[in-house]
Amino acid sequence: MGLTPDPEELLARVRRDVGRNLLRARNGVKYVAGIDRPKVATTPKDVVWSRDKAELWRYRSDDITVRTPVLVVMSLISRSYILDLYPGMSFVQAMRDAGFDPYMLDWGIPDETDSGNGLSYYVDDLLPAAVEAVLETSGTDQLNVIGYCYGGLLSLLLGAAHPDLPVSSLITMATPVDFSEMGMFGRVVGGGRLEPGDLVDETGNVPPEVIRNAFRVLRPTADLTQYAVLWEKLWDDKQMEGFQVMGQWTRDHIPFPGKAFRETVDLMKDGSLMADRVRLDGRLLSLRDVQWPLLNVVAGRDHIVPSAAALPVCELVGSDRAETLELPAGHVGLVMGRTAAVTTLPKIFDWLREHSVVVEEENA
Repeated sequence: MGLTPDPEELLARVRRDVGRNLLRARNGVKYVAGIDRPKVATTPKDVVWSRDKAELWRYRSDDITVRTPVLVVMSLISRSYILDLYPGMSFVQAMRDAGFDPYMLDWGIPDETDSGNGLSYYVDDLLPAAVEAVLETSGTDQLNVIGYCYGGLLSLLLGAAHPDLPVSSLITMATPVDFSEMGMFGRVVGGGRLEPGDLVDETGNVPPEVIRNAFRVLRPTADLTQYAVLWEKLWDDKQMEGFQVMGQWTRDHIPFPGKAFRETVDLMKDGSLMADRVRLDGRLLSLRDVQWPLLNVVAGRDHIVPSAAALPVCELVGSDRAETLELPAGHVGLVMGRTAAVTTLPKIFDWLREHSVVVEEENA
């Protein structure tokens, strides 16, 4: 015979479930109506430089203990707030609180006037100018660079095109170089089954919906999984906040400038990154010219940039001080969440300190 349930325990469980269902109903209405969405990108910052639509942000801090500034280079298709979601889930806030002087290069929202922006526009014009602006604003003669996702690819091209820039070290995070390992999207676009012109709209750019659908191709059941998790956590206000901001980011991309997209597809088709024969505005670049100390951070559970697509970075560059850090995280888990707090951020911060002037050392 089974044990008779304790009436008080059973009643407590019923009350708990009823209470959670009431909270689910309340939060479900808020979610559908878009009410009380957490504000993103709340870490205080100032615009210290701009050109065209691009802006360079410096995050305010009264306690900088690492003198060498850090320039964060974002992807061309992602909103910058992914690295500053909200308090407690912000990469740049964590960096600032650890004593660093972080800057973010935000590309702005492309429109038809930006459709002719090719890779050279970012690698030869905006990035070197942003580096100069960081040095001038901070009053230093060296900086560290962190490139996130496609921003990491731009940073690698920057190192190949301008190896004499005063970069103390480069960190690439979830950065694709082997496009043959990019899954279904790589096979369809890189394999020539879909031409770039088929994805460009009347503005000359790739619209955000195409990018969103490309991510769906990479992980077709992601939306169903998200809704299952949403129902399970809907009663918890804190979990609900996290779900809302993450869901907002996954749906909130920006157009991909048409020329840069076409050039990226060319890189995918001919494997020129892996073959070390990248052409930028007609000139041949070699990633072997990237001599800066480099840390390649790879997400082992990344479905957007699979680890196999990101792992070869250190093999391609010429630096003899290049190392790989592979972590059991997803694309976003590298920069936020439990894995980030316990593993990623401490190791990244340690690397940055090793390649920086620290206030204590400066005063010694």
